[in-house]
Amino acid sequence: VQLQASGGGKVQAGGSLRLSCTASGLRFDDYAICWFRQAPEKEREGVSCIGSSDGSIKYGDAVKGRFTISRENSKNAIYLQMNSLKPEDTAIYYCNAGGLLTTPGRLWGQETLVTVSS
Repeated sequence: VQLQASGGGKVQAGGSLRLSCTASGLRFDDYAICWFRQAPEKEREGVSCIGSSDGSIKYGDAVKGRFTISRENSKNAIYLQMNSLKPEDTAIYYCNAGGLLTTPGRLWGQETLVTVSS
């Protein structure tokens, strides 16, 4: 079972990026999928989650109104559209399966780095 995150990169403040999380070996629609991030010298924080059966969505306070999470079950993929990016969004981003916004599950994907310059 593997989760893979991609789509990170460097962007100027105010710009946009779309992260993707894809899976092999599991059905995404069986799991809630969350994005977490960790900035240098800061604790990991929950960014956004999308539920499995009901598709419920939650966002961390820092990203509400700017980020949008979505899922495309036919492609076993979760997306995180990040708009109006700020330098404080700079972090390593991870996707995670089976957890909550405050409590990650056991399955972590590979990291993808987002760097936002001012």
